[in-house]
Amino acid sequence: MSRAFVMAGFMSDVSIGRNSLAIGTLCCLLAFGAAADEMHVALVKSVTGSVGVVRDGQELIAQRGMRLLKSDRILAHEAATAGIVFKDGTLLSVGPGSDIAIRDYAFEPGRNDFAFALYMAKGTAVYSSGRIGKLAPESVDISTPRATVGVRGTRFIITAEQ
Repeated sequence: MSRAFVMAGFMSDVSIGRNSLAIGTLCCLLAFGAAADEMHVALVKSVTGSVGVVRDGQELIAQRGMRLLKSDRILAHEAATAGIVFKDGTLLSVGPGSDIAIRDYAFEPGRNDFAFALYMAKGTAVYSSGRIGKLAPESVDISTPRATVGVRGTRFIITAEQ
């Protein structure tokens, strides 16, 4: 009888161990998901044609709802466009044949931490300021191969040619 009790206790311990492992794994995945969610700086709101996002050396296919990270590069191939909304409400409409890198981004009004830096190697984009452009316009930096744009207004079109 004591052997059956020991076996039953062992099986109970195994079940508890499996449940603990499953709960621990779930907590880690949720924490990673929350951390990844906090790391994103923008969302792709619309895509027409072939638009790619280069991340860590790999080109991903941009899709509606995709989260963009600091250091992502947006490639709108010929006849393609993308609409992007940053966390502060900045809107960026990316035109065909564009190559735009997100160099820096910070939006933490409580800590007075603002940064918005893009490098536009080529193409066309329409920029419409969000809260960073209104609260700290000196924090917005959009560069092209030939010029750097300082934002003092709220909306402009920029074209970069190679």
